[in-house]
Amino acid sequence: MVGPAVSLPAKWIQFLEHLAGDHEIDLNAVVSELCEWVFSDSEGKEQFRIWLDEAYPAEGEAEEESRAVGEEAVEEEEESEEESEAESHEHRD
Repeated sequence: MVGPAVSLPAKWIQFLEHLAGDHEIDLNAVVSELCEWVFSDSEGKEQFRIWLDEAYPAEGEAEEESRAVGEEAVEEEEESEEESEAESHEHRD
């Protein structure tokens, strides 16, 4: 069975290859066991999902978040302008 190809940073490849060599198993087995260990319980899966959602928002969510941030900036600008206008009216009186 052929699975998806995954590229890992060089520092992790070296570390994992060293472990694989020490235990006389191949790198794929080490990565497979690592995933099994990390995702074997629901808490680990949920922590990873939370991290992933924050680090790499799903398509559409990033656009929504960007739009929301833009709307907040516009609202803050409008409030600031209104405050400035109110202060200038107070100074005139």
